Amino acid sequence: MGEPSFFDGMIRQLRATCKYYTGYPKDLGPSRVIHFTSERQFVQLLHEGHPVVVAFTIKCNYTKHLDKVLEEASAEFYPQVKFMRVECPKYPGFCITRQRKEYPFIEIFHSPEQASNQGKAADPNITKYSVKVLPFNYDLSAYGFREFFKRHGIKQ
Repeated sequence: MGEPSFFDGMIRQLRATCKYYTGYPKDLGPSRVIHFTSERQFVQLLHEGHPVVVAFTIKCNYTKHLDKVLEEASAEFYPQVKFMRVECPKYPGFCITRQRKEYPFIEIFHSPEQASNQGKAADPNITKYSVKVLPFNYDLSAYGFREFFKRHGIKQ
């Protein structure tokens, strides 16, 4: 084929030296985003003690971008932070409890503690927990997650 053009050489140099070049597909390895299957699975994930970033999604073009961001962020913050994706049309009960009307949105659950007031429980074997929930309203990127965790004192 001949000698590579100046443009090809420039792109090759850019890919080799620039860490944050976003046009080139990144090899992130196997997906670390957990797909929601049940509330029991979610509670077990919370009991591991790590913050859990939950993306509540529906099918739309923006969700494709969100999936890429979640994949990149989960690869960067694994195993200190867990990332979960909930498809709201499949699990409407879980999504409705969040009382939000605009989708997709992200919330971060962290610091699960046993509730001080157990209240009137029907079964003495049931233990109630309280968890801190923060709405995510930063830049939707791995950098945005990093800054959010720093700002709210969530250990990464």
